[in-house]
Amino acid sequence: MSRNKELGRKIRLLKQVKSNRRVPGWVMMRTDRRFVQNDKRRNWRKNSLKL
Repeated sequence: MSRNKELGRKIRLLKQVKSNRRVPGWVMMRTDRRFVQNDKRRNWRKNSLKL
């Protein structure tokens, strides 16, 4: 992908980067470990984005 991206595409990519995190530890503690893993976790090699 080229270095120069449109602003809309940059914003959408940034949203995907932020959502690709693990569940924070304080959330696990607060929910008594009901939410242990993020089901929408994505690997950059295995899954491609539809932008």
